Amino acid sequence: QGFAHAQAILGNIFEHGQDVKRDCTEAAKWYRKAAEQGNAQAQFKLGKKYAFGQGVKVDYAKAVELFRKAVVQGHAESQTTLGKMYASG
Repeated sequence: QGFAHAQAILGNIFEHGQDVKRDCTEAAKWYRKAAEQGNAQAQFKLGKKYAFGQGVKVDYAKAVELFRKAVVQGHAESQTTLGKMYASG
């Protein structure tokens, strides 16, 4: 439990290596914490991690689940990404 927005920011910091060593596993950990609290941006970012195997094992079903959760909240990038995933099979 914690502050989802701050946790999502930490995920972004580790994903991009902003003043820390770039670490996709650590980024996924922080995105997961925020995503579990309903943060749509974190759900999207973690979904991408699962879709591309960055810091986590590739899991398309988990990626789709996360994108769907973000879509319900009106997250436009998740809608686009989910549509592309469905289109490509």
